[in-house]
Amino acid sequence: MNNQSISKEILYWYDNNKRILPWRKHLSNKQKEYFTLVSEIMLQQTQVKTVIPYFNNFIKKIPNLKALSKTNDKKLMKCWEGLGYYSRARNLKKTAQTLIKEFNGRLPSNIDQLKELPGIGDYTSTAIMAIVFNKQFIPLDGNVERILKRVFYLKTEKKISKYNLHKKKSFFGKSVRPSDYAQSIMEIGALICRPINPLCKECPINRNCLAYKKKDFNIVSKNKFNKVKYFEAEIYINKNKYLFVKNKKFSFLKNLLIFPMKEINQKKFKSSLNKRINIKMSNMDMKITINKKKRKKNLSNSFLLDKKDIKNYILPSFTKKIFNSVVRY
Repeated sequence: MNNQSISKEILYWYDNNKRILPWRKHLSNKQKEYFTLVSEIMLQQTQVKTVIPYFNNFIKKIPNLKALSKTNDKKLMKCWEGLGYYSRARNLKKTAQTLIKEFNGRLPSNIDQLKELPGIGDYTSTAIMAIVFNKQFIPLDGNVERILKRVFYLKTEKKISKYNLHKKKSFFGKSVRPSDYAQSIMEIGALICRPINPLCKECPINRNCLAYKKKDFNIVSKNKFNKVKYFEAEIYINKNKYLFVKNKKFSFLKNLLIFPMKEINQKKFKSSLNKRINIKMSNMDMKITINKKKRKKNLSNSFLLDKKDIKNYILPSFTKKIFNSVVRY
């Protein structure tokens, strides 16, 4: 099957099997730019099924680029609450402000200019170029990487390097419908070429796939080293009121509400008799011991919240996990 046949087979599959997603509606060009920008930023390191309700709520509350550029941070973070990686929301607002100020409220159709916008890197810029501007770009996300690894049966770290995978994208060739084509390839990766139990018999390009021919669907991934760090969370409770601090101390969850915490060594963690929980964040495995106290500690950027009012505040999932463990403890 040549490149032209591959694109036709993939698009035929897409036209008959694509998911109905809120950012794929028939939109004006201006709306399409905004919907694509918001959805692609949300989809960074987050699955589609998780993003959909957040996207719908975000668009309802902040319907266009101008509104986003003027949205106060409290409202912005409330719309993003629970989605994680909060710097994405802050970068999204900065990008909106830049677009209003320097590009007349529109996305630039130049990939180098796109990459200069906050929070937009190689993947997001190529996705925007393809989806919004109908240019011949194939974004290299995890779904596309997985297809290429299986099609070419790539089994070594050298072969699965970003450099080599970018070269292998030529396999897909070009299409008369670049916007749909980019989305169709990612869709096949998400729905057919799944990490576990891929639906190979339904794949439109299985004849070209070495993994399918060899019946070996295991994916080789780069070794990601997760740092293990130990913390003590100090939970001050007095008459159903909890002490929180605005995080200025740690590089993660900057300026968001957390419980007072300090990093400790492994020996102190293991010797603690308090409740322990584990939380994974980015490339860090956080092992946290919960130290409940009744006496209020004087800390800067701190304040008490009543248990019944906590739901009205913007708390990252990290803080909610600790809070829920305390309530059950």
